[in-house]
Amino acid sequence: MFLKKISLFNYKNFSEANFEFDVKINCFVGKNGVGKTNVLDAIYHLANGKSYFNPLAVQNIKHNEEFFVVDGEFEKNERTEQIVSSFKKGQKKILKRNGKSYEKFSDHIGFIPLVIISPADNDLIIEGSETRRKFIDTVISQLDANYLQKLIQYQKIIMQRNALLKYFALNHVFENDTLSIYNEQLNSLGQIIFEKRKQFIDDFLPIFNRYHKEITNSSEQVQLVYESHLFEADTITLLEKNLAKDRALHYTSVGIHKDDLSFQIDNYPIKKFGSQGQQKSFLIALKLAQFEFVKKQSGEKPILLFDDIFDKLDEFRVSKIVAMVNEDQFGQLFISDTHPERTEEIVKSTHQSYKIFNL
Repeated sequence: MFLKKISLFNYKNFSEANFEFDVKINCFVGKNGVGKTNVLDAIYHLANGKSYFNPLAVQNIKHNEEFFVVDGEFEKNERTEQIVSSFKKGQKKILKRNGKSYEKFSDHIGFIPLVIISPADNDLIIEGSETRRKFIDTVISQLDANYLQKLIQYQKIIMQRNALLKYFALNHVFENDTLSIYNEQLNSLGQIIFEKRKQFIDDFLPIFNRYHKEITNSSEQVQLVYESHLFEADTITLLEKNLAKDRALHYTSVGIHKDDLSFQIDNYPIKKFGSQGQQKSFLIALKLAQFEFVKKQSGEKPILLFDDIFDKLDEFRVSKIVAMVNEDQFGQLFISDTHPERTEEIVKSTHQSYKIFNL
C-alpha cells in the first residue's frame, strides 16, 4: 500500500498544492514555517479523518478562507482508493472513500494504516493519562473495529452517567435504579476494553524492548506498565465503592477511562529520571514498535511519517533507522527536515528510490 498523490486546498498554510510521490521515500525540506509538517499532517488526516496536531477541524482552514479539502489517491491491494477529507465552516466535516461519504468516521479507521513520529510525541511523557490512553486506543482501534465501537459506547455512557450525577446534585434527588443501569453497561463494556488493553501490552512490550535495544545499543531496562482500577476489582464493585465520591464530584471517578500507561526506565518514571536523549529514544522505540505491531497484525506495512526527527537524533540513532530502511522493514516513508543536504545524504545511504520536495 502507498500514497500516489495528494492535493491540498486551503489546508493550513497552503492555498493549493499538489504532490506526486515515490513509492518508497519522500522528503519535504525547507525552512521552519514553510509547511513541511502540514503536508505530513494532511497525509495523517486522510488516514484518520482528523489532524494529528489540530483536532478542531476549523483550525486546519487557511486564514481568511471558509473551507479546506485534502484529496489523496492510494494504491491498496492493487486497487486505486481515493480518500477525500473536507470541511466548511458551520457544516459537518465530510470524509469520502471513492466518492461515497462515510456515515461514521470510525468505519474508516484502520483502512489506511499509518504511524507518525514527531516532536509532539513528547506529550506522551509530559502530559496526563488521557494522552497515553489515546496512544493505546489508537493502536488497537487501527486493528480492531469492534474495540473502537465498544470504546465509543463506553464513552457515551460515561457522559450520560456524569450528566445524571449532576442532575441528582442540582435537584437534590437520587435514583439508584437508574444509576445501576449505567453501572451494568459500564461493567460489561469496561471488562472487554480492559482485557483488550491488557493483551495489547503483553504483545506489544517485547517488540518495544527489541526496538529500544536496537536504537540505543544500551543495557538500560525500560518498562511499559499498564495501570488500571480493574486490577483491583470489577467495574460495578468500584462504582458502588466510590458512589459517595462520584456524587460529590458530579462525575465518574473510577473505571477504564482513568487507565494509564507508566513509562519507566530502570523502574523509575522516565518523565522525572530520564535524560532528554533517553526520553527521545524511548518515544522513537515506542512508535517503531507501534509500526511493527500494526504491520504484524494487519499484514500491511503502514505508511510511516518522520516529522523533523533527524534534527533531534545523534548520528548513531540516525544510522540505526537508516539500517532498518535498508533491511526493507518499512514501506513508504515521508520525512520532513530543515537541512536539504543532510536529508539527501541520509536517503541516498538507504539505496532506495526517493523524491525530495523543496518547499
